[in-house]
Amino acid sequence: MTTVPGRRSSTFTRLLRHGFTDPSAAERLLDLPALSTVRTDSVLLDALGATADPDLALKGLVRLVEAVEADERRVLLDTLITAKPLRDRLLGVLGASEALGDHLARHPRDWHALVTYEATDLHPGVAEFEHELARAGDPDSLRVAYRRCLLAIAARDVCGTTDVAETAAELADLATATLRAALAIARTAAPEDAAVCRLAVIAMGKCGGHELNYVSDVDVIFVAEPFDGAEESRAVQGATRLAAHMMRICSDTTVEGTIWPVDANLRPEGRNGPLVRTLSSHLAYYQRWAKTWEFQALLKARPVAGDPELGAEYVDAVSPLVWQAADRENFVGDVQKMRRRVVDNIPADRVDREIKLGPGGLRDVEFAVQLLQLVHGRSDASLHSGSTLEALRALAQGGYVGRVDAAQLDDAYRFLRAMEHRIQLYRLRRTHLVPEDEADLRRLGRSLGMRTDPLTELNQEWKRHASVVRRLHEKLFYRPLLDAVAQLAPGETRLSAKAAGHRLEALGYADPAAALRHLEALSSGVSRKAAIQRTLLPVLLGWFADSADPDAGLLGFRKVSDALGKTPWYLRLLRDEGAAAENLARVLSAGRLAPDLLLRAPEAVAILGDPQGLKPRSRTHLEQEVLAAVGRADGAESAVAVVRGVRRRELFRTTAADLIGSYGTEENPAEPDPGALVDRVGNAVTDLNAVTLAGALRAAVREQWGDTLPTRFAVIGMGRFGGHELGYGSDADVLFVHAPREGVDEQEAARAANTVVGEMRRLLQLPTADPPLMIDVDLRPEGKSGPLVRTLKSYEAYYRRWSLVWESQALLRAEPMAGDEDLGSEFIELIAPLRYPMEGLGEDAVREIRRLKARMESERMPRGADPTLHTKLGRGGLSDVEWTVQLMQMQHGWVEPGLRTTRTREALAAACAAELISAEDAQTLDEAWVLATRVRNAVMLVRGRPGDTFPSGPRELTAVGRYLGYEPGHVGDMLDDYRRITRRARAVVDELFYGA
Repeated sequence: MTTVPGRRSSTFTRLLRHGFTDPSAAERLLDLPALSTVRTDSVLLDALGATADPDLALKGLVRLVEAVEADERRVLLDTLITAKPLRDRLLGVLGASEALGDHLARHPRDWHALVTYEATDLHPGVAEFEHELARAGDPDSLRVAYRRCLLAIAARDVCGTTDVAETAAELADLATATLRAALAIARTAAPEDAAVCRLAVIAMGKCGGHELNYVSDVDVIFVAEPFDGAEESRAVQGATRLAAHMMRICSDTTVEGTIWPVDANLRPEGRNGPLVRTLSSHLAYYQRWAKTWEFQALLKARPVAGDPELGAEYVDAVSPLVWQAADRENFVGDVQKMRRRVVDNIPADRVDREIKLGPGGLRDVEFAVQLLQLVHGRSDASLHSGSTLEALRALAQGGYVGRVDAAQLDDAYRFLRAMEHRIQLYRLRRTHLVPEDEADLRRLGRSLGMRTDPLTELNQEWKRHASVVRRLHEKLFYRPLLDAVAQLAPGETRLSAKAAGHRLEALGYADPAAALRHLEALSSGVSRKAAIQRTLLPVLLGWFADSADPDAGLLGFRKVSDALGKTPWYLRLLRDEGAAAENLARVLSAGRLAPDLLLRAPEAVAILGDPQGLKPRSRTHLEQEVLAAVGRADGAESAVAVVRGVRRRELFRTTAADLIGSYGTEENPAEPDPGALVDRVGNAVTDLNAVTLAGALRAAVREQWGDTLPTRFAVIGMGRFGGHELGYGSDADVLFVHAPREGVDEQEAARAANTVVGEMRRLLQLPTADPPLMIDVDLRPEGKSGPLVRTLKSYEAYYRRWSLVWESQALLRAEPMAGDEDLGSEFIELIAPLRYPMEGLGEDAVREIRRLKARMESERMPRGADPTLHTKLGRGGLSDVEWTVQLMQMQHGWVEPGLRTTRTREALAAACAAELISAEDAQTLDEAWVLATRVRNAVMLVRGRPGDTFPSGPRELTAVGRYLGYEPGHVGDMLDDYRRITRRARAVVDELFYGA
């Protein structure tokens, strides 16, 4: 083909127009002698241009023509030009698969496999494939025969003769025939083993589901029984050798390549278990040890090779176990957790290209369908299919999935499977990654029928389908629950009440009937509120199910919606603020305390939609708000009612932030540092209670004396209050101190101070909708026998003359919280020598502290309580850590300024910095203290009342575990971890505190 220099030939232009990316190379190939008789044939160019990759197709054709014998070359080329079926099949394969082009170059006579076009060739089954493989007597000939069959399957696929589901089924049938042929070769090689055992090969995974890829591991399980008269052990050994040989025949790489790996890791105990078991051994394992995912895997179990009767017996025996799996505790959570773990394990640089495992990928569809099958297949045998698409169709027909959702998922799954097939077909390599190279993407797009702009069209279609899957795969489980209580259009199928109950039970609802009533109340009607809630509920149900108490979450949401459903801002908040709905779901389903606080004033839900709403407000800000409200109020009771309302609102803010930080959300993962959560709660609740006391004090004074009390008055925080370590259920330990103003009689000042104390306590405990603040003054001098309030001089006299060592220890946590700041500072100055004595503690004082601690351990532990799980007084609990730290403070605080703090963790860190304790021991104590504090907080959040031990009820215990970061089903791990961490802490306490 000579041309004028500088001008392109007409062939060059035609090649460019037909989709060739390298027309110059194509021209050179067409000029080769092998194609001399067809190079100018327009039919050939048109056919090449119709392939996924015309350049690749032409290159493969040249290699094939050059490889065939000379006398056969003319037959091939003549047939290629005159027979459209062969032309489309052959060039279609060569343009889509470099690997099959390589096969044809090595085995050129296999092009004849594409010539015949009879009805049986269009949709072959296992029998036809077995016939094609029958002549293979060794592994190499089996590989060649397998590739020849694969060539025909690929030809039907790329030409559109079969759709993606039919192609996958053909690939599974070919795998079945191949396993049978490989087992026959193994039996021939070891007749003595074949004579003693019945061996059945059970296909699992995609092969079992009749939906195999071009290149995939073929998952199998082996079951064996002895022939009559044979010993079981000998039969199992023989079967194991046959199974291992069969696997090698398929998996080994030879000069003819490999077929595919045979993977038996889905067997009981995985790779650590025996390769072959008897049927009774399989059943014993599944009945006693199997995890939820193993029953999910058995959904696709199908006997494919070996003894057919034994294979059928296996499936019949395990099938009832599969359909009982949904009755297992935490079933739905286990399945969803496994899916999340798969996604989490994908390397970050691959997650966006993972068509199988990534978000919106094939596995999302498969997991969603399998979950629904396991839940509803208990009572509906029509769902017992191993095929994803068949199961999806049955779910839609039964009303378990909406028809529109099912159709969209079917479409998306077929497209994604077609992408996966064409990606693997190119080089016959096992991969699920969308390529990055433009040439590969162009070939992929063209192979799927995208010809105008393959790269852009492919990306748009892929993203669209992945988006559909992401949107639907979780909602698929929940949306039909709404249809079950809704008015449906004629012809629509609804989820029956029984099926809805099964689904709700699987989600963890203890009262499915009540849950359905709530759903009906929330979603029925034509109001804007009902429409928005119908949109939200499928998502909310998923979040509720991810908690320990879905029933409480749904009931709480109904109550909040009943209270606020007519307010436009509430509906707008849920509709437009994505985080608000999830935050609300987390708060409502995590326990009793936060919902109780919210339902007393539901408008506080607005906090959950404000990006800054979960951050605690500063003490200064809160004090300004409270004191301003007290100044506007008519009377002390109305003033303190406002103050307690502020406290309730801020307690809700704190509990909500704590729960959301502990659980995490889709956008924000859980807080990784539990110590930060504890400090945040302690500081927030301490500030809140301090402000509440300040407001009550101002109200009490203002009611009787106006702006000025006859005596200066201060509230000193003690215990956890002074240490900024309050939990949700803690009382406020305080001391009251006053100092008469100049010219005021001491008795008058004392009466005024006692009146203020009595009024503060009354006002803060009045029965209202808001939680009371209990004031505890038992740490005052002389305890319950002493006066509630003393002058500063009285404190000085008492401490100088009568103070005991335990009182000095208690004063380590003293910090002014409300009232006269100067008086508070004077009190702190007064007690400094007591809590940080010069030269530290003497031996007698140390001995007394140890004696008191030992007495407290033996006398104050509640009867029947488990000392290994009591957070306050138990082994390695709060008391152990705090007394150890306080002993170091009293011994060394006079010389180490860092120890002069009321906060346990700060003091422990300072002791470590001063080398009074090793970093390892400090970490051990800190970890135990933080954990015990979080358990106490969790108990209050979950039960709505304080407690020092883990709850006994399984649902409440699970809720505590979720707050602490343990997945459902792992409360045993939580208790074991608590005992382990506190046991290590107690060992440090024994050494440092008791001197053991």
